[in-house]
Amino acid sequence: MSTTKQIKTWFLIHKWTSLICTVFLLMLCLTGLPLIFHEEIEALEGRPPLAPPMPAGTPTVALERLAGTVRQQYPTKVIRFVYWDEHEPNTTTFTLSDSMTAPADNYKLVIFDNRTARVLEEPKVQEGFMYVMLQLHVDMFMGIGGKLFLGLMGLLFVVAIGSGLMLYSPIMRRFNFGMIRTEKATRLKWLDLHNLLGVVTVVWATVVGFTGVVNTLAEVVQGMWQQGQLAEMIAPYKGAAPVRGTLSPLDQALKVARQAAPTMEPSFVAYPGTLYSSQHHYAVFMKGNTPLTSRMAKPALIDAKTGQLTDMRSMPWYVNAVFISQPLHFGDYGGLPLKIIWALFDLITIVVLISGLYLWFARNRAVNAQAKRLTLAAGQSLEDSGILTLTLRKGAAQDV
Repeated sequence: MSTTKQIKTWFLIHKWTSLICTVFLLMLCLTGLPLIFHEEIEALEGRPPLAPPMPAGTPTVALERLAGTVRQQYPTKVIRFVYWDEHEPNTTTFTLSDSMTAPADNYKLVIFDNRTARVLEEPKVQEGFMYVMLQLHVDMFMGIGGKLFLGLMGLLFVVAIGSGLMLYSPIMRRFNFGMIRTEKATRLKWLDLHNLLGVVTVVWATVVGFTGVVNTLAEVVQGMWQQGQLAEMIAPYKGAAPVRGTLSPLDQALKVARQAAPTMEPSFVAYPGTLYSSQHHYAVFMKGNTPLTSRMAKPALIDAKTGQLTDMRSMPWYVNAVFISQPLHFGDYGGLPLKIIWALFDLITIVVLISGLYLWFARNRAVNAQAKRLTLAAGQSLEDSGILTLTLRKGAAQDV
């Protein structure tokens, strides 16, 4: 294939992948900006820590006591999960639902002070500005279908980045890197700026685009884990009747998990009957103590009747890929400096996307105007300009 044909092919790939995904990428960039700084935005609201200060070494109450309080206050609901928020020390959060098989969005949070057993807050998490931004960014309020659709847009974005690089490469053989032809027409100046900013952000955009695609597959990955590793871990209990009546104390499950993984800390506990455990086990998900290992989980299955450890395994690579990609997508590994860098690249990408739309509309307008001028100059009818327009567009790929 000749160089000219290769350029035309890459031009068409870049044009159509970009056009299809640009509007959705703009939405993702705009909603992603406040999400990058969600912790800082919450801090600006001036809300003090939920748990009041107490003398160091104040003992904590038993988790089973907290669970008992929850059951007394909400007798019509069941506990599905217990977790600990590293940003809210000395607290324990219970996730309640109408049933163990209720949809994922059917839940209520109750946050306890784990030293006094006092309820600190029952947050309404499914409302407010940040909730709307998160849902638009994650699935556009369309559930798994919205996630997979945005994943497809992310794939097109990655292809658009690759094809853009293939187009920029021959340009650099003729011009200096980073050139902006300020003496040329406005469209060419924007084309040069679009190309330059696209190259500057190519690594960041590829990382964020790819991790975004991985994040949209979280439910798919969860199902693979349930059908694979989790099914293997609970295989000895196949055919056994689900646990009924009083369960072993929650504190016992955490103690056993800590003994099995002494260098790790509990992240959350899934009760028997949830998607993350079985009908017979507590699933205690342990996490590491470093910035990287704290993002990954190692589940310990504790028999909910006997309180004994039955299995503990590291998560498969594809699950860890999701765990790692989630914070990387929002620049949540290096504190505020990395978040600022992420936000700057986000803003530059918004300029790239908007300039790409402008260039497409400007090119079409210029081609149509040129076709009409040539048609009128030749004394032909305006209807003939449509054929001439198509002819002019066939060579448009050389104008990059």
